Amino acid sequence: MNNGPTTERPHGLQVKLPAKAENVAVIRHALAGLAEQIGMDEAGVSDLKTVVTEACMNVVVHAYPDGAVGSLEVEAEPDDDGLTITVSDRGTGISPQADSGRASLKLGLSLIAALSSSFSISGGLGRGTEVMMRIPLSGGGTNGGSSPTKIELGSGGAELSVGRAELLEPVLARIVGALAARRDLSIERLSDAVLVTDAIADAAPSRFANGCVHLGLSEGEEGLELKLGPMEPGGAAQVRAELEVPGVGGSLEALVDELSVEEGEEGDYLVICFASVRSA
Repeated sequence: MNNGPTTERPHGLQVKLPAKAENVAVIRHALAGLAEQIGMDEAGVSDLKTVVTEACMNVVVHAYPDGAVGSLEVEAEPDDDGLTITVSDRGTGISPQADSGRASLKLGLSLIAALSSSFSISGGLGRGTEVMMRIPLSGGGTNGGSSPTKIELGSGGAELSVGRAELLEPVLARIVGALAARRDLSIERLSDAVLVTDAIADAAPSRFANGCVHLGLSEGEEGLELKLGPMEPGGAAQVRAELEVPGVGGSLEALVDELSVEEGEEGDYLVICFASVRSA
């Protein structure tokens, strides 16, 4: 019997279950089925299962203290290009500085950042936590083969050559997450890094004169350094200016510990440094 129109979004999914480990598998399989329905490839579905499991287990293990069982809420919204998943709780919220007893929380979020094309985390002590991630329909080979992306991850950092500037955002998010997982980068600094690099990746593509991007990521004793270029003359300064937040009177530059422009023989480079712990 048809009772009239529904307010549910077509093909979307909303789940609310008790935050118990046995419910994570239910959510994982439900989202995998949705992903397959919208045409996500095998690699994408595999990444999806991993990030959903990590995000949900973070809720199960960390959100509710003293053995309390609260809610685990998941929304998935598909579109023509992929699937956006939001995992949230109503618990105590995460601390920006996770202690050694919560190492699995930091590593889990870093893994999510590495496997997602975009990632964000919001919330705080006493406010619950929301993790949002996006998985594209194609889990690999997004450059179509004609403009290759090369990633070499060594013990001290990464050197990337991206064949098309518009591919910078998903590649940058993955590699920053991978490096963050290798060192004791706090949750706050990971969130800052993802937010700033997403903004840079959105502003930078039109600044590369030849359409190709060189990206250097290095690890030091104090944190991570990112060097992006070569850009057309003045391009790095323009990207820096676009980090300003309209109507607020501030800039995302405040989230980094150092940001500078270097001039090279091939063009300008934007250099961004993230310390493991944000400076006071």
